[in-house]
Amino acid sequence: MREGAGQGVREGRPVIERRLHPVTPLRRAWAPVAVLIGWAVHDPDQAQRQLSRLTTTTLLIALAVLLPAAALYGFLSWWFTHFAVTDTELRVRTGLLFRRTAHIRLERIQAIDVTQPLLARVAGVAKLKLDVIGTDKKDELAFLGAEEARALRAELLARAAGFAPETAHEVGEAPARELLRVPPGVLAVSLVLTGATWGWLVVASVAIPLLWIATHSLWTVLAAGVPMLGAAGASSAGRFVAEYDWTVGESPDGLRIDHGLLDRAHETVPPGRVQTVRIVEPWLWRRRGWVRVELDVAGSSNSLLVPVAPRELAEAVIARVLPGARVPAASELAGAPRRARWCVPVWWRGYGLVVTEAVFAARHGLLRRSLALVPHAKVQSVRLTQGPWERARGVADVHVDNGANRSVTARLRGAEEAAALLRSQAERSRTGRRDARPDRWMT
Repeated sequence: MREGAGQGVREGRPVIERRLHPVTPLRRAWAPVAVLIGWAVHDPDQAQRQLSRLTTTTLLIALAVLLPAAALYGFLSWWFTHFAVTDTELRVRTGLLFRRTAHIRLERIQAIDVTQPLLARVAGVAKLKLDVIGTDKKDELAFLGAEEARALRAELLARAAGFAPETAHEVGEAPARELLRVPPGVLAVSLVLTGATWGWLVVASVAIPLLWIATHSLWTVLAAGVPMLGAAGASSAGRFVAEYDWTVGESPDGLRIDHGLLDRAHETVPPGRVQTVRIVEPWLWRRRGWVRVELDVAGSSNSLLVPVAPRELAEAVIARVLPGARVPAASELAGAPRRARWCVPVWWRGYGLVVTEAVFAARHGLLRRSLALVPHAKVQSVRLTQGPWERARGVADVHVDNGANRSVTARLRGAEEAAALLRSQAERSRTGRRDARPDRWMT
């Protein structure tokens, strides 16, 4: 980061505006080139016709104009972008002709992630991404020096936690204690055993012989079979690269998550903002005792806590996310009544429910089991729904809505049980919110 010339005064203290890292113009210079590439991809025939009309001299002149113009655009967009941290907000000012100033209130910041794409790692820079209440898209500062990005993240978290502005920059990044690390071998095996990989392999094993019998054309078989086999490996390979070296650590500002083979990401799950925890157990993982843990987090797009881990270790991490709550055993879950089979044949056996002192827990799925845990304090509303066929069979669904605008459904409960559950859950939610701890960081 470099200090800019602009300064302001807020609440008696000087506000120093700073610029992004000097490497940023190289990233922004690609914008005009990307526009041309997008046009060529959108209308390749027209682009080919236009290029065929250009002589070598015209093409060289066009490049001689385009490249300096792109470089100038990148430099000016960087030069006129400033940011500053005040006592109450992060202020970002951009624009050459049309000025735009964004004011991000520190108390509305829910998470701050540091990410490093591959080229950024080579250049020693990083992006700072902010999850802010009320926005669907993350705000970001790209790029900052890697160490400077971490220092700014620590300062913003400290100020959001209530530390005095004059001491926030001295707090530094809170130390983290490692809770879990996923070995690459375990991750690779787990991805091979996922349903998506095997699903594409099954489709390919059926479709390729049928295409050969129908056409006897090698090119037709290759044209259809290669994408199918590629899809089987692409999803697994992409997840392996993204989830490589997945590490979960605990710190005063939340759970720290570091991962990525090419692009490294440093994410934070803020305490008190987790609305739902889902324990996913694919069929092929059960013999190994592996599970996947997913999250619904209010004001944050972070949705994965653990890509794969033994159940006991995953439950220990969940205990840090939901203090005072425990994961109920399968024997504690009450299944749907037998008459529910007329509503959902076979799969009705996968539904289950248990309500403990801390959580509302609902399960669904036979081949891919998913157990959702919603703390009572995070339930925003409770609903009962009952279609005509369910009404005829005496069953109903109970939905609980959380603060992340998501719902968890206890499906096909007995009608009387559902009505009683509706009343009792509303009361548990009220008492849970009253007794809940405040959503604060570094406390």
